[in-house]
Amino acid sequence: MKVLAVETATSWQSVAILDETRVLARHDQEAAGSHAKLLLPTIDRLFRETGLTLKQLDGLVVSIGPGSFTGLRVGLATLLGFRTISQLPLAVVPTLEGMAWNLRGTSTLLCPILNSRRGELYWALFRWTSEDRLERVMSEQVGTAAMLGSSLTESVLVFGEGWTVEASVIRASIPPSVTVAEAPDPAMKPSAVSIGLAGIERLRRGESAGIGISPLYVQRTAAELKYEESGGLSPVALRQKRVARKRNARVAAARTQSAGDRGTRGKATGGTRDGA
Repeated sequence: MKVLAVETATSWQSVAILDETRVLARHDQEAAGSHAKLLLPTIDRLFRETGLTLKQLDGLVVSIGPGSFTGLRVGLATLLGFRTISQLPLAVVPTLEGMAWNLRGTSTLLCPILNSRRGELYWALFRWTSEDRLERVMSEQVGTAAMLGSSLTESVLVFGEGWTVEASVIRASIPPSVTVAEAPDPAMKPSAVSIGLAGIERLRRGESAGIGISPLYVQRTAAELKYEESGGLSPVALRQKRVARKRNARVAAARTQSAGDRGTRGKATGGTRDGA
């Protein structure tokens, strides 16, 4: 089965053409803010390298998220266009699941981690079974590095750009009983090859994207973020806290002014006595 696989969920763009497990061509590059500009020329380059055309493929595969909103939309829209032209089946692969395919066959619990646009992290937990099947242990999560660390309850292999950026905070939040190991560098970035392998498995099972497919956005609501920022206080309690803070500030200012006035009067009186 020959497929074109595209990974644009992060600033790292990865494109590959696979024939089953064999990589016919691939290209990886930094594409921060330039996915729309770079993706089509890269795909065209791989077709030239392999001598294949779109109609000679058996399917299309794309990373569906979570990740960069713009990157996800560019990748999905491009392959949806290719599907319309070619009528090929399209498989969509969750980005974190695709990253777990970077470490296929690893017996340790896997925790891929990506950066979120709000300065938070995306993560999930996976495990490869003895039957070479990927099992989802925890679905996609979004939250702070501290939340991620506290969610880990057993020995785990961590990897991804989110780990690279927030390793110290995550480590500080991990329970003492949990052992954490870092995956090798080649597994750190999302890969179109891994996305392609996961997608081929889906296509073999007859799983293809429907008409209304959209990126997998995993975001906490604004209400959740405000609640966390408030320290868990209700809107009413927050208003009361603000009113009390302002009232206390006014009282403190009045006391300071009053003390200043008394000091001024005292100096003036003392000056008269000294001059008598």
